[in-house]
Amino acid sequence: MKTKLLLILFLFLNFLALGIGSRVMGNGPISDWYLGLNKAPWTPPGWVFGAAWTLIMICFSVYLVYFFTSGSRKNKLILFAVLWLLNVSWNYVFFNQQQVLLGLIVIVLLTILILFTFFKYYSNYKIKQFLLAPYAIWLIIATSLNAYVYFNN
Repeated sequence: MKTKLLLILFLFLNFLALGIGSRVMGNGPISDWYLGLNKAPWTPPGWVFGAAWTLIMICFSVYLVYFFTSGSRKNKLILFAVLWLLNVSWNYVFFNQQQVLLGLIVIVLLTILILFTFFKYYSNYKIKQFLLAPYAIWLIIATSLNAYVYFNN
């Protein structure tokens, strides 16, 4: 029962982050500013972002259940809070404020923290650690997209 409640909690929190991020980015991907940018040739179509983030947040939520049901929670709560805040803030910084460099810094920090989590806790969770793979892979792609916009605009 405890694991089901934790899963529901993490699904709620992670999809809340996506909802807040979507809300604070304003017109974001359909704004004249974004549409006028020189974007990377490997930029996926818009629908891919929603599909990717849905899969990522489901896998991440399942991972978090394992993550929080073993060992001390103190540092894990801090790590989760920072990841959550970085995830939400990138949308605001990049799309709403149009701060491409600051967005790049935020997404690099987010990517580093996810990769840090993957490698630091790998020995504890082994195969379950690969639930972080979609998040890490997507962040590497998203970082490259953000970097391309920064260096080519």
